[in-house]
Amino acid sequence: MTSPGSSDVRWEYLTAPVLIHSTQAILNNFGRDGWELVTVTTGANPEQLVAWFKRPARG
Repeated sequence: MTSPGSSDVRWEYLTAPVLIHSTQAILNNFGRDGWELVTVTTGANPEQLVAWFKRPARG
């Protein structure tokens, strides 16, 4: 039984490093492939950024 407003969408997730000098280009490329940016976090050090994406699973 599903509750009102719930959905049966299944998600797939991706993490990717983001380079400060080409952030827009990187994010736009993932967006063209159907990925939605969820959040950006720091990696192993503060200068390293990691982008977290999701999109509806295919198939």
